[in-house]
Amino acid sequence: MKQLIELYKQWSGGVEPASCECLPGAGSNRVYYRITAHPSPLATHQTVIGVVGTSCEENHAFIYLSRHFVRHQLSVPRVLAVSDDELCYLQDDLGSVSLFDAIKGGREAGGRYNLREQQLLRDTIRQLPRLQIEGARGLDFSQCYPQAEFDRESVMFDLNYFKYCFLKATDLDFHELKLEADFRLMAKDLTIESGDGSHEPVVSFLYRDFQARNVMLKDDVPCFIDFQGGRRGPYYYDVASFLWQASARYSHKLRRELVYEYYQALSQYVEVPSHRHFVERLSLFVLFRTLQVLGAYGFRGYFERKKHFIDSIPPAMENLRELLQMHNSPAAHYPYLMDVLRRLCEQLAPRPHREDAGKSPSEEKPSLVVRVFSFSYKKGIPEDESGNGGGYVFDCRSTHNPGRYKEYKHMTGLDEPVIRFLEDDGEILTFLDAVYKLADHHVERYMERGFTSLMFCFGCTGGQHRSVYSAQHLAEHIHQKYGIEVRLCHREQKITQTLK
Repeated sequence: MKQLIELYKQWSGGVEPASCECLPGAGSNRVYYRITAHPSPLATHQTVIGVVGTSCEENHAFIYLSRHFVRHQLSVPRVLAVSDDELCYLQDDLGSVSLFDAIKGGREAGGRYNLREQQLLRDTIRQLPRLQIEGARGLDFSQCYPQAEFDRESVMFDLNYFKYCFLKATDLDFHELKLEADFRLMAKDLTIESGDGSHEPVVSFLYRDFQARNVMLKDDVPCFIDFQGGRRGPYYYDVASFLWQASARYSHKLRRELVYEYYQALSQYVEVPSHRHFVERLSLFVLFRTLQVLGAYGFRGYFERKKHFIDSIPPAMENLRELLQMHNSPAAHYPYLMDVLRRLCEQLAPRPHREDAGKSPSEEKPSLVVRVFSFSYKKGIPEDESGNGGGYVFDCRSTHNPGRYKEYKHMTGLDEPVIRFLEDDGEILTFLDAVYKLADHHVERYMERGFTSLMFCFGCTGGQHRSVYSAQHLAEHIHQKYGIEVRLCHREQKITQTLK
């Protein structure tokens, strides 16, 4: 710290600081200090942040990137002074409130974020494309550390990190050569420059560690820190990193909205692929990022015995389960990997609550399974295969129909433009508010009484827009609120999904 104080004195014109407070550590080897000046009307900075690092290469990368981003008027801290050996430097103090802190309430409420928290997330995700695209203009990627580009070698490193630090630690049996073949195929797919071949390759800055902890809020304006591991790479990676962070527990609806906010913001800077293609490509990066973080959690948790990382494994595994259950799951392109991941999910399935542990199957309380259908009235109401005669049937035809408009005719209630149409119109939201109240009461009573089957159906004219939207949202609502198995079927699209 002595070298840091000397640097501060040089920068401040020989004035000693009033105090130097060590800040809580993060995941890196750098140590941060808040340095406070003596009260003075001439002081341009009352406080600055001092950084002491062990890697001059890593520090050099941050210093170069910060100065480059500041020239492009991006929201990052300015570097104010640097030691000759670049082992310590001073930067702007952006305050003490990170986005991670500001959305703590929603995170601790299991993913129920209030309107202010949702707005902060939207403001942040809208700023990301500017950093990625504008920040890449004129950037010398050779200055990046530890490498200049997201390439197949770096993908294989992360996938093998997952294999050795997480998969092997579970003692799951697998064939290494078959898994390696799927890893290589995934690495090839992830590093294709242009996803659909219709656009020029986009030069973008891959932040790599884009997460809520690395976003500071200064007067509620997002400012970005800790980007020293960035490099040239695909913009999908950062979206996956931010929105599928294990502990955040964003709802499916909020996550979809934030993806769309990003997609719209990105379109202001580059020519974007179709929204459908964008989402499909993103899902592949979500799979990769999930495996990558499991590798990190395995190393930090299983080997270094750090509780925070062990506690992060179950929500990360839940993200993986959801990916495998998706219609057109990205893992389906890698059959052996898909098999390994399914067996991994079964092996690491949540254990029974303590009061249920040790009970025989006959003693355990039966679990409720909810089945939700969308359908077209022209083709009849779905049959109840349980033999219980069916449950609720809701008629969505009173709400505004997107199918009447040409641009939506070939889409469904799963497509973002249709979702936007319905939610901006608002009728479907009022309709579902009443449905949720009725469904919640019914689910709770069925669980209390030990029933095992409940059915909800949503019908509209073609079974394509309003009914699909409603069925999808009720299924996600019940699954998120009660944690029970929901079997979803969009009958006319032949799409099925199980939320376990």
